[in-house]
Parts: sequence; structure tokens; C-alpha cells
Amino acid sequence: MFSNPALAAIGINNGHLSACPSSPNCVVSQDGDADHAIEPITYQSDRATAKETLLKVLSVVPRTEVIEQKDNYIRSESTSRIFKFVDDVEFYFPKDENIIHVRSASRVGESDLGVNRRRIEQIRLAMQDLGV
Repeated sequence: MFSNPALAAIGINNGHLSACPSSPNCVVSQDGDADHAIEPITYQSDRATAKETLLKVLSVVPRTEVIEQKDNYIRSESTSRIFKFVDDVEFYFPKDENIIHVRSASRVGESDLGVNRRRIEQIRLAMQDLGV
């Protein structure tokens, strides 16, 4: 289906986002090893409100576009300012849990200088600031 291995890793498979590759340019909140693990985003509201708030947050993240939206999943692409590298950023809302699992991964290259981790932490802070 996808010719790029990074794109083949997109989506939810058996209730999980894909694991990160061995390169350090990815973070994931499900089954991540020590180098790639990041906490999921928690929320206190209902899932619909959390999803709506996340979409609002993503709408103001620079050079980020929501590509796919489902009931329990959002995928966006963030493009770097200078070199136009694309990162895939995924959000999975498991049923009956007030968490959003996250995965943010560069499509190409080795290091991202921590950009994917910082992006998720900024989104987390924005969600908290909005009181979700």
C-alpha cells in the first residue's frame, strides 16, 4: 500500500500505534523503549471534548495540517520550516480511558534534535492550559 516504510507504520493496529524505528527521531506513548517512550496525554473531559480541543490546538501548531480524522484517531503532518521535512503525528483515543496515545515520527533522516518530543510536550501543555 505505502512505498515509504515510515508511511506504512501509520495508523492503529490492534489498539496500538506503531512502535518507533531504531532511529532517535520518534516518540510513542505505547510500548516505547527508554529512548522513544513518552507519556500519553490525559484529559478530564469526555472524549468528544478532548478531541475537539486537540483539533483546535493542532490548528495553531505552525506548519501542521490534519490529514485524517476518525472517531478514535487523528493524524496530522508537521513540516519543518527550512528543509520541509515531514513528521507524522498521530493521536489515538482508546475507548473507556481518559488518555490520548501519541506517536510523532520523522519520515526521513536519523536525528530530529528532539523536535518530535518537544512538539508532543507543547501540545500536552496547550491541552492542559485549555482545561481539558
